[in-house]
Parts: sequence; structure tokens; C-alpha cells
Amino acid sequence: MQRKVSGKLDIMKTIAAGIVKGRFMIYALFLGAVIYCVLSIGKVQINNDLTAFLPSDTETRRGLSIMEEEFTTYASANIMVSNITYEHAAELAASMEEYDGVFSVAFDDSRSHYVNTSAMLSVSFEGTDTDETVLAAMEQIRTDLSDYDTYISTTVGEDYTEKLAGEMVGVLLIAALVIVAVLLFTSRSYFEVVIFFLVFAVAAILNMGTNHWLGEISSITNSIAVVMQLALAIDYAIILSHRYQDEATRFSSKRQAMIEALSKAIVEISASSLTTISGLVALTLMQFRLGYDLGIVLSKGILCSLLTVFLLMPGLILLFPKALQKTAHKTLVPNMQPWGKFLVRGKYVFVILFVLVLPFSIVFSERTHYVFADSSINELVYSQGREAMHKITNTFDESSAVAVLVPVGSPDKEKAALEEIARIDHVKSVMGLSNIQIEEGRVLTDSYTPRMLSELLDIDIELSNLLFQAYGVEHDAYQAIFGDTESYAVPLIDMFSYLFEKIDQGIVTLDDAAAQELDAMREMLTMATDQLQGENWNRMVLTASVPPEGEESLALTQAVREAAEKYYGKNEILVVGDITSTHDLSASFHSDSTMINVLTILFVFLILLFTFRSVAGAVILVFVIQGSIWLNFACTYLAGDTPSFVTNMIVSAIQMGATIDYAIVLMNRYQTLKQTLTAKEAMVQAVNQSFTTIFTSGSIMTVAGFLIAYRISDVYVGHIGLAVGRGALISIILVLTVLPQLICLLDKVIDKTKFQIHWAQKGEDLQ
Repeated sequence: MQRKVSGKLDIMKTIAAGIVKGRFMIYALFLGAVIYCVLSIGKVQINNDLTAFLPSDTETRRGLSIMEEEFTTYASANIMVSNITYEHAAELAASMEEYDGVFSVAFDDSRSHYVNTSAMLSVSFEGTDTDETVLAAMEQIRTDLSDYDTYISTTVGEDYTEKLAGEMVGVLLIAALVIVAVLLFTSRSYFEVVIFFLVFAVAAILNMGTNHWLGEISSITNSIAVVMQLALAIDYAIILSHRYQDEATRFSSKRQAMIEALSKAIVEISASSLTTISGLVALTLMQFRLGYDLGIVLSKGILCSLLTVFLLMPGLILLFPKALQKTAHKTLVPNMQPWGKFLVRGKYVFVILFVLVLPFSIVFSERTHYVFADSSINELVYSQGREAMHKITNTFDESSAVAVLVPVGSPDKEKAALEEIARIDHVKSVMGLSNIQIEEGRVLTDSYTPRMLSELLDIDIELSNLLFQAYGVEHDAYQAIFGDTESYAVPLIDMFSYLFEKIDQGIVTLDDAAAQELDAMREMLTMATDQLQGENWNRMVLTASVPPEGEESLALTQAVREAAEKYYGKNEILVVGDITSTHDLSASFHSDSTMINVLTILFVFLILLFTFRSVAGAVILVFVIQGSIWLNFACTYLAGDTPSFVTNMIVSAIQMGATIDYAIVLMNRYQTLKQTLTAKEAMVQAVNQSFTTIFTSGSIMTVAGFLIAYRISDVYVGHIGLAVGRGALISIILVLTVLPQLICLLDKVIDKTKFQIHWAQKGEDLQ
């Protein structure tokens, strides 16, 4: 009957033996995989726009998809020049309009453009953010204003992804130094630190390269994935290394020692990774697809780390057994038995403190104010761009842009809607094809007769008549030939497009004066149609003196929606902008937040339930870590921070899934030791034996989080890093203070709520 149990062990040993035996083939496979992934890293598409991860059925996401397909958004820049007279600022604006690549510079004496010797120059460019002429124009503006007190808010010339990547390199370098120090402190051999970093480097490259398979990932995921993978999975390598060193003292053959160590480590590491992966899996179920993006990439990172530790690391250790042996040293970790004894003798002082503090933590964490617009997030690290943004919004009237998408083909409806929207409170300006004036009282979408076009362009009436007749023939409007040509009217925007086409084909030629005037109109028309006219939709763009989120802003968008629907019908238009995106993000947050918290706790609880087979034991462990999460976000409230909403959902899942491992290590050691020792003695030894693992893994996550928080200028990434680092630190403290006393206090309850699983009981009886 023993055979069945040993048979299970033999399976693990058979797998381990196969890995050790085939290590040279594994080297080759990993080398090929690393080369492939290195070449693939540059192909990974990075998306900096959080709204791209909104559910596809939200109005904002639908509207943004349409605008990406049908419209061109030209580059712009808001430039604040301080300590300047109005006349001097007007001269600067006029000179900038002459730059190649600059379409216009808006500046006047209103409070939107001049306040207390500070001028706001709103520059519109003749191309997108990446056009060479636009980049050159922006560089010329920066050069010419270098002697002025300026604050420039623009995306032109700002490579956000490259900047973030550069900051992350600095984080990784500092993190590497700190992690080396931590590993040297807790390691048993100096050379094992080298192996740890080789293993992690390979795992990180595999994860980064395979991100190419996902098509694109968010900039948030891309920036924190490597550091989080390191923090979440470095203990897998530590477990295997220490297992091997334990077995090396029992076996004369290094190969046999590795087979024994690997067979045990596979089970232990796999079990440890389950809770981490469960938290990440919960993230993938969010409606807001950033959770899916981050959950998939980090889960993949955990799997890459597992495969690298299980397959590659045994071979690396066997390549350098002498180096490991020669650099072996006595552990530098202090003896934690005195602390364990203090916890046991101190009764339940930490439990009492925890119970007293917990209600306040719950209340404060619920009061934490999360924001949904990046301009509302407080910075942990200032950047020039954020400083310019705040300087501008604090000096001039705050404004938000809103786009209204309406069906094409109804210029009269569009004109009426534009006029009504312009009358709404807080609307500063509104632009659409139907209110762009060509001459006094006439707009682009108005219908023109041949004589009106002749007078506008100063061309012969005969040429104008011929042009209208040709247009009529091509568009099956025979009134232009057989009817009264003089009364035949065509929307000016359509006639311009037709005229440009015939000029380009060489069919129509104009004199120099008319050609020059028409070229200026062509530039304006191209800018207008690219931005405002699509194949199926027209776009109206308005600016309003309201913040990007809040009741006042929502009221404005509702008024705009009602004004447009008055002419187009209900559900026939789309309203899109920062205001609507923050509203949609807020809606997804409130549903996702509860779901993620519940699912994460449920997944972890079920894993703990089957791991320890005690209802009370599973509840205690989850309770302590959930308590650390409440404390974590209570600190956010007390500090007065305003983080992004993504911080709450992402960090809650990561903190529960990852730091529950600390509690599992302590509980597992305690239950094992209690079989041969008294409960108090077992707890003293459990605290001592689990300290190294908890300290190593926890301190690395803490350091990684704080480095991200205070070295990365991205506000989303910074707050995630801060919450992860602080949460890991709080979890370490609670696991090494509250949890031991709580387990001792409820030891009998834990035992009484134990249960047996049928197959597990049968296996134990066979022994």
C-alpha cells in the first residue's frame, strides 16, 4: 500500500531526473527562446491611452474608435509665457504663425489668453504629433522662447514610452543593487546571487518578448511588469537553491541532490504560485480591460519564472557546484527566536491593537478619494509636462474639450445644433463644418450658385458655369445643363473638393491671383475636413470652462447631448471627451472594484482551504492580509493623496495574491512543527524559520514598489508602485506580529474546524 504514496513521489522524481538528464538540450532550447524574445521585444506595441481599455460597448470607446478610423487629429500646444506684456505676446503669436508647420496661433485679450502679465498662446499645427514639419516647428518654438519664462503643454516631441522606459532602467539598476544586498544578507552562498539574476534575466526576457503575441499592451503594464515579476517570483529561485543546498549535505552526488531538491521544490513552488496567480486571474475578469492586460502579462511572467526555475536553473546550479560551495557562508540573518518568544509571552497585545485599529482603517480606506482624469491625480514625482499643465490650469480658466459625433449629410441640422450648443453655459467655443465661415454670413456647408462662387474666387462666370455643369453631369444632377444653371446650387465644401480634383488633374487652370487665394482656402479646407468630416460621421468640437470630472461637467455633457439629439434624434449621436471617459471609467470602477475584491478573496480562500484543510485557518490568513489591504489604503486617505482608480483594483488583487504567501509560509511551518513540539514552542520556531523567506520576498517587493513610486514620473505607475510597496511592508509587519498571536489564540478553533478530503484521507491511511 505504501507503493501508491511513494509512486506519487516517484513521479516528481522521474520528472526531476528527466530535467536534470536533459539539461544540455534545455540550454539550447532556452538559448533559442531568448534570441527569439530579444528580437520580439522591439515589436511589442505600447498603448499610452487608458481609454483604449474601456469596454467596447461604452459610448466613449465607440466614439474614440470612430474618430480613429474617420478623422485626423492635428497636433496642438498650449504655451504659457509669464512676465510679458500683451503687446509683446501678440508679436510672438504673429511671428509663430509664420513658422512652417504652424497653421494658427490663437491669442486675444480675453481671460482665456491673457491674465496678470501671463499670456496663453494656443498653437495649432498643420500635421500630427509625429510629422517632421510639426516636430521642427515645435523645436523652433522652444528655441525662440528659451529666454522667456515659459510653460509648454504638448505631446509634440514627447516620446512618452521612451521616457518611461528610460526611467524604468534607472529603477531596475537601483533595484538590482538593493536586491543584491538583500540576497547577500539572506543567502547561503554568494554565488547563488549570480544564478538568481541569470534565472530572472532569462524569465524577464521571455515574458517581455512574448508580449508581442498579445498585439499591444498598456504603458502601465509595460513599465511595471519587469519589476513586479521580479518581486513576485524571485522567491521561487531562492526556494530551489536552498532545497539543493540542504540535499547536497545528504547526497554525495550533486546530480542526485538536485533531483531530490527539484522533486520537492516543484510541489512547494507550484503551491506558492497558486495564490499569486489567483489574484492576477481575478484582474483579467475586470470590465476595464487594463486589468485583463496587466493580469495576463503578470500571470505569463509568473509562468515564465516557474519554467525557468524548474527547467533552466537546475542545469545552471550543476554547472557551478564548486562556485556555490566555495562561496558558501554562514547566514547573516539574525536568530528570531527571541522575537518569537516575545510574541508568545506577550499574549495578544498585537491582536488587540490590530482589532482596535481595523475599524478606523476600514472607514478611512472607504473614504479614499480616487480620480478618473490623469490631470486630477496628485504627483509623487514632478515632471516638466505636469508642472506646465498645473501652471496653466492654475493661471487660466480650466477648460475641457468635447467632441460630438453626428451622422453625415444634414448640414442644416448640424448648423442648428452648433448654434444651440454655443448658447449652453460654460461653452467657450464650438466648431463644425457648418459654422466655419468662408465670407460674412456664409459657411462651408452653405449652397453656392455659380455666380456666388465666381465672386468668392474672383473667376470668370463662364468658367464657374462650366464647372457647375460638369459637376452636375458627374453627380446626375442634369438641372445644371438642361435647367437654369444660374439657380443650380451646390454645397461649397463639395464644390471646393471637386474643383481641387480638377485642378490636380490639369483640367482646370486659374490665373495666379485666383490660384493663390484658392491654395489658402485649400489648406483651410483640408484641415477642416480631415478633422471634422468622416465617411459616416461629422465631428463637432467644443471647449468648455469646466474641469474634466465632476457634477458640473456631467451636467454640461448632458446639455450638449440634449441639444444635438433635438435635431438628430435620441441615440443617434455620440458625445466623447475627457468628461465622458472619466464618467465611463467611474462606472466600470464601481462594478469592477467589488467584483475583483470578492473574487480575489474567494480564490485565495479556496486555495487556503484545500491547502490547510481548516476553515478557521483559511479565514484567519485571509483576514490578516485583507486587514493589511485596508491599512494600506487608509494610509492613502490619511496622506491626502488622490490616486487613480486603477490603483485600488490592481493593488488589492496583487497584495492579496502575493503577500498571502508570507502568511502561508508561517502557517505551514507552524503546523509542521506542532506535530513534534508544543503549540508555543512550534510558534517560536515557526517565526524563526519563516523569517528569512518572508523578509527576502517582502523586502524586495517593498523596495521595488517604493522605487517605482519615487523614481517614475507617470502618475498612474507611481501610485501603483507606492501602494504595492507600502502594502508589502504592512503585510510583513502583520504576518510577523499579529498573525502568530492570532494563530495561538485560535489554535483550538483551527483544529476543530479541520476536515478531511476523501482522497487525501485514503492516501494517508495507505501510509
